[in-house]
Amino acid sequence: MPSIKYKNKSIHYLINKPKTKDKGNRGLVLIHGSGENLNVWNHQFNELEININLITIDLPSHGNSEYFNPEIISLELYVDVIKKLKNDLNLEGLILGGHSLGGAIAQSYYLSYPEDLLGLILISTGGRLRVSPRILKTIKTDFEQFLDTISIAAFHRNTPDDVINPYIEEISRVNPEIIHRDFEICDNFDILDKVGEINIPCLILVGKADKLTPVKYQRYFDQHIKHSKLTIIDAAGHSVMLEKPSKINGEIESFINKNF
Repeated sequence: MPSIKYKNKSIHYLINKPKTKDKGNRGLVLIHGSGENLNVWNHQFNELEININLITIDLPSHGNSEYFNPEIISLELYVDVIKKLKNDLNLEGLILGGHSLGGAIAQSYYLSYPEDLLGLILISTGGRLRVSPRILKTIKTDFEQFLDTISIAAFHRNTPDDVINPYIEEISRVNPEIIHRDFEICDNFDILDKVGEINIPCLILVGKADKLTPVKYQRYFDQHIKHSKLTIIDAAGHSVMLEKPSKINGEIESFINKNF
């Protein structure tokens, strides 16, 4: 199981190398959201046809990565982990794709290390991410209720159970304190005044029925990021990469092949 070391702990990742070696050793790194793990990208990891390295990662305390004390988990730490991944794999140019919290990490990485990035893929995210106080409370006081809420909030109403149930099962295995910290990071995230500084190609993807990061969040990106392309996915909610994988993959492939 491939991993890097960060603060003497293992961080799990997966990599698909292109059939034809990429001279620049570039990479598309996909970053999951709150309480998730790299399995949310299975359709992308197994099905995308792109000419660069494709990498998915379990953030600290998620999936098969080692556990970190919630008190030290921060947006800055997550960004630092992606930087360490980039350096350890000797990637010479990054495209960062992020879902929800992962999108906040991708944006923050750009603001810290713009020279590293070739492009961004922002999926179901925003320049500001507010979380309902009720959700923050139920994570700690009634975790089962939280899981029930997410099963409704994160998906379009017509999403089949065989998509929703495995997702909820994965989240149920994560320490609630870590999930709470993830959502706190989202709730405190606000770079609306800096979104216009993003000056690289940016693909923006959102489900038309997204309840957690609604379409207006993505329209803000499209209005303020110079080199952006917004695609709104019909009959999809917050978890578009799971709900409409073929559509998402087509958009990503087109974006990569056109720009890189």
